[in-house]
Amino acid sequence: MQPIGSIYLCAIKIKRMTHTYTVTGMTCGSCEAKVKGGLLSISNVLGAEVSNTNNTAIIEMEKHIPLAALQAALGGIDSKYKISAAKHDEPTEATKSWVVVYKPILLIFGYIMVITLLIQFIQISFNWMQWMRHFMAGFFLVFSFFKLLNLKGFAESYAMYDIIAKRWSGWGYVYAFIELLLGLAFLSGFNPLLTNAVTLVVMSVSIVGVLQSVLNKRKIKCACLGDVFNLPMSTITIIEDALMIVMSAVMLLAIL
Repeated sequence: MQPIGSIYLCAIKIKRMTHTYTVTGMTCGSCEAKVKGGLLSISNVLGAEVSNTNNTAIIEMEKHIPLAALQAALGGIDSKYKISAAKHDEPTEATKSWVVVYKPILLIFGYIMVITLLIQFIQISFNWMQWMRHFMAGFFLVFSFFKLLNLKGFAESYAMYDIIAKRWSGWGYVYAFIELLLGLAFLSGFNPLLTNAVTLVVMSVSIVGVLQSVLNKRKIKCACLGDVFNLPMSTITIIEDALMIVMSAVMLLAIL
């Protein structure tokens, strides 16, 4: 039987969208071929129909591709071929594409946020420290769960960008269990000083590799949810790590 994670990834891969663009500068069949070849060279483009007569390019893609990337494939801004959105709004499509790509992590954050807030709302008074502790417990328990679904796959993905995992492949295996233990520690209230100190150190080290990858614009898979979801590395990964760093630092200051 095929694993659930693999089925989900297959479902993601067959998702596709089709957009019609206006392309100016084409004067003959040779131009059509050049434009089509350039568009087909772009990653995530599944097909392209180019018409010199109609000045159009109908592109089938796995996910939304920015106009800048399409123009770059046609020779850049100095090229005689200019591509523009014909029947859709670029900012809207870019936003929709971003939401679709990061839907798993947005849902997880939403669930943890709502549940932990509800816990506080049923109390006599809202306790921010307790809320942060519960939020971090939920974060580490859920994220470690997805990593442990395919521990080997996570470790291999993590080794592509984490500064420790690059040097020692075993760190990915250890890291998943550290997250699990941190989740249990936050949930049970075990030794807050030690728990927050470990969190601060571990997440500070983890964010270094993430920052390097994002700033260098490396197109690699984010291992935050293990090998189950195919999420690209982006600023959202920085935000989730930074959030854990800030929360642990705040709670440490409160303890000290």
